Amino acid sequence: MARKNLLAGLLDPVEPAPLTELTAVNSSETEGTRDRSDRVPSPLVPSFAGRGAVGAMGRSLERLTSEVVSARVAEDQLKSGTVAVDLDPGLVDPSPAPDRLPVLDTPSEARFIEVIRAQGQQTPILVRPHPAVRGRYQVAFGHRRLRAAAALGRPVRALVRTLTDAELVVAQGQENNAREDLSFIERAAFALTLERLGHGRDVIMAALLVDKTELSRLIAVRRAVPDFVVAAIGPAPKAGRRRWMSLADRLASPDMQARATEIVAEDPFAALPSDLRFVRVFEAVKPVPSPAPPVAPAAKPAAVERATDARGLARIERTPTSVGLIIDETRHPAFGDFLVARLPELFAAFQREQAGATEASAP
Repeated sequence: MARKNLLAGLLDPVEPAPLTELTAVNSSETEGTRDRSDRVPSPLVPSFAGRGAVGAMGRSLERLTSEVVSARVAEDQLKSGTVAVDLDPGLVDPSPAPDRLPVLDTPSEARFIEVIRAQGQQTPILVRPHPAVRGRYQVAFGHRRLRAAAALGRPVRALVRTLTDAELVVAQGQENNAREDLSFIERAAFALTLERLGHGRDVIMAALLVDKTELSRLIAVRRAVPDFVVAAIGPAPKAGRRRWMSLADRLASPDMQARATEIVAEDPFAALPSDLRFVRVFEAVKPVPSPAPPVAPAAKPAAVERATDARGLARIERTPTSVGLIIDETRHPAFGDFLVARLPELFAAFQREQAGATEASAP
């Protein structure tokens, strides 16, 4: 009966142990370097101290149990994303919410690939198991490193974590914000993409580390600039927020959108660096100033009648709307002051004379 129970319990599930207990199980010490009398019994693995066939079977069971426990610990570490693994780049898909515009500046991409070739991949990318396709993954961040590994035919080093859609985009956005290498229009495009995917404003603000006002500005600019213009210009890292906002205002006109279409279709356009492509479009859609209203010709000055009294006391200049009395003070220095002082008296005399003339003419 004892023999019938010899293999009992071999298939029972083994509970994983803390790492401190696994140290003894996974020790690199061999049977030859450690005295069996010093062996500390493990609570996970039954101790088989006997000799012969039973002892050999017991030692085999110890090794088998140790390997099972080690495999379960490795699996737990892999699921938690604490251990980097090598993945085939062909099994890794882009993020469902791309945060970078298409790469048109191939020299910079080529330089990045050469750095990876020479120095290796220093930092793992972050991926999650594909939510819909078993055996595949999606990138949270590290798209350039993934492309470089694929170009070099190398595995890509990656941390694998189980992430929800919201957790993926938040990790993706915050990692890029920490490196501060996304341009304004890339951040705007990322924000609009997340909104179109159905993420709430709170998730988008957490991903981009912005407040409500800035998020509204990002989304408004990206909506205002046509897709073909954004794709043709690219990231334009030096353009900045203000100029993108100004470009959005300029492209509100259908005529200016048509002009932008002509510019991006020109042969030399695609060969320019991204920042110069922005300048080319920005200048091409500059508002044309309205022509200034025609200036009316200046009126000719009215003719002036000049006369001098017989005694040379004053010179009189008369126009249709005024009478000027000019006193030559070199000849009569005090006469001007005298005349000014008498003006009220002269005016009163003038009024009396006018009144008398009116009474005389009455019937």
